[in-house]
Amino acid sequence: MKNILTVKGLHASIDGKEILRGIDFTVNAGEVHAIMGPNGSGKSTFASVLAGSPRFEVTAGEVTYNGLDLLGMSIEERARAGIFLGFQYPVEIPGVSMANFMKIAVARRREYLGKEPLGAGDFLKLMREKGKVVELDSKLTGRAVNEGFSGGEKKKNEIFQMAMLEPELAILDETDSGLDIDALRIVAEGVNKLKTPDNATVVITHYQRLLDYIVPDFVHVLYKGQIITSGGKELALKLEKEGYDWLIGKYK
Repeated sequence: MKNILTVKGLHASIDGKEILRGIDFTVNAGEVHAIMGPNGSGKSTFASVLAGSPRFEVTAGEVTYNGLDLLGMSIEERARAGIFLGFQYPVEIPGVSMANFMKIAVARRREYLGKEPLGAGDFLKLMREKGKVVELDSKLTGRAVNEGFSGGEKKKNEIFQMAMLEPELAILDETDSGLDIDALRIVAEGVNKLKTPDNATVVITHYQRLLDYIVPDFVHVLYKGQIITSGGKELALKLEKEGYDWLIGKYK
């Protein structure tokens, strides 16, 4: 089984305040991992550090991605190498059309993989095919990135981008946030359609409801910057039913 990501003793801070306090975490190809935990436990910080956000300072630990030193790579290098971050709050990029944005991103990804660039016709065909994964209205791809999109459209757009880029490691930070039940189903089904034996997904969520659609192989609970327990999908069900107090009481 191919190892995609290995995290050892990861510590990270922002403005001198330590958020991550020693995370050990391993992801192999074909796996889906869910990270849960109460507010302020460090879930989004962990996602941002893996993606390379300059807001956070890594103070200790090591991270390898496909055998490479991830912490030594820039944000751009990580993206080209196949790491994708789906944002909890996708940003709008006025003046930049979805088509042009994706054309550049796909070209950089294909260049990294040693593939020939796509012609205009093949690129448009690819956009139409991938848009169907999340039932994305084709009219949206002609507009500026996320500008004027509803919350559900922004989340669908995130998974559409994921489909276009075909990352090896997708990190989805609270993709279910703000979605109604229909949009949640469409987004989750899109994630499932993109799963292959060669890629992996890390889903960060507060709620079991997302995991009814995206069934995880492993569930990890993050609290005060550390993974305090791991288990199978039954752990998420127990957390939904009983909350976190039974688990984190001894850490308070």
